[in-house]
Amino acid sequence: MTDYDYKEMAAQLDRYATTPDDVLNEVVTRDGLCFWAFDRSDVPRLSGEATPDRELAFRMCAGCPVIDECRELDLRTAGPDTVGVWGALPDTDRRALYPVWRHRRDGGRS
Repeated sequence: MTDYDYKEMAAQLDRYATTPDDVLNEVVTRDGLCFWAFDRSDVPRLSGEATPDRELAFRMCAGCPVIDECRELDLRTAGPDTVGVWGALPDTDRRALYPVWRHRRDGGRS
């Protein structure tokens, strides 16, 4: 598996920059597959190893219609303190994405 292009990923989330948090939260909890499709006791735990965790995150979120909205919501609310899987990414990748995303939101000032 190749490394993610965090700049491209952050740019893709720009379309949600003006969407209020409560709207994102409503969309993600209403339409996110993880909120109704999984028996949470059956969800495997993350290993802390980048490639297996990426594969697990991808499988857990496959087919979800709100992956980008979920990712945006987590970046806003948890930021660098994120844990688990959100937006088809394990926390290690979201922590790496966060400063790139934050830089874009700050207009390149950070």
